[in-house]
Amino acid sequence: MNVRAWSWVHKWSSLICTVFMLLLCLTGLPLIFHEEIEHLSGAVEAPAMPADTPAASLDSVAEAARARRPNDVIRFMFWDREEHPNLTFVSMASSVDAPPDENNAVVVDSRTAKVLDEPKTNEGFMYVMLKLHVDMFAGLPGTLFLGFMGLLMVVAIVSGVVLYYPFTRRLEFGALRRRRSARVKWLDLHNLLGIVTVVWLLVVGITGSINTLDRIILGIWQQDQMAEMTAPYKGLPPVTDPGLVDASFRAAQATAPDMEVRIVAFPGTMFSSPHHYTFFLKGNTPVTSRLLKPALVDAKTGQLTASRDMPWYVKTLFLSQPLHFGDYGALPLKIIWAVLDLIAIVVLGSGLYLWLRKPKAVALEEGDEVPEVIAGGQPAPAAIAQRSGS
Repeated sequence: MNVRAWSWVHKWSSLICTVFMLLLCLTGLPLIFHEEIEHLSGAVEAPAMPADTPAASLDSVAEAARARRPNDVIRFMFWDREEHPNLTFVSMASSVDAPPDENNAVVVDSRTAKVLDEPKTNEGFMYVMLKLHVDMFAGLPGTLFLGFMGLLMVVAIVSGVVLYYPFTRRLEFGALRRRRSARVKWLDLHNLLGIVTVVWLLVVGITGSINTLDRIILGIWQQDQMAEMTAPYKGLPPVTDPGLVDASFRAAQATAPDMEVRIVAFPGTMFSSPHHYTFFLKGNTPVTSRLLKPALVDAKTGQLTASRDMPWYVKTLFLSQPLHFGDYGALPLKIIWAVLDLIAIVVLGSGLYLWLRKPKAVALEEGDEVPEVIAGGQPAPAAIAQRSGS
């Protein structure tokens, strides 16, 4: 591709995605610190008890949640033992096949089986930030649209680097021409910050686009491995009153004693079958803690049916998540992620400013010299010559 073609690609890919990338950067900033914000906002914590206090049975935890919301059914239980030790989070809804966004949360003390809270998960500032960041309140189409915008950002970054490279032979890296016009100063700042953050932006853009495919990827897994593991139960009546949660938990845990259960999906939900609990276990190393291994347990007998490692495409999804969220290095890495996010906001905002303030331009005649201009709101030696007033 010649300079003119790269300039066209850079111009339109950046113009189309810039506003949406600004939205994602702005909403992503508070989401980086969602755990810290939850603590500051008074999220419930388990009361202090002796360290050797035994855990209550999961059947009693389930009974407590059902007693609090007798018209709902349990769809999921999950645990976050690092951030919220001794708490069991129970997700309930009017039916097991209710829409994914219907989530009535109940927080139960894992040791006493007492209900501690019923947080409102579908309202508040963080909920709005999350929905704008994930799907713009448009469901799966909104999620896939944002994923496409992420890919356009990757195209804009790559084309911008290709166009910017000749600059490096004319200006020192990081040079800011302070005596030039405000627009040129913003151009140099845009160039500098864009190059400094290029790797981070590529990582976040690619992993973010992968994450938008999570429902599709997990749906493929359900039609593939899940269907194979539950094939012997095809045609049997579904389990309508699941019990034996504790026995099923122990059966799943026995398949991988060096792992711990992170989530349990109840029978009939989107991540289980009508006849099984699906327990998702995680490892205890920085990598394996991000990978979930499913174990299917018969909800009637509490006996293990099958357990397999996830296929490569699901592992790719799981491993992309910490690279996008920046939540695998505790608070210091979150701060770095936030700083890079702020720089990205400046890059995107300055690119938009430069496009809106672009000089009058006309096409080059063949053989004309190609000067330094702006293409598509982002800096580049473009194949359009600035000829103001000509």
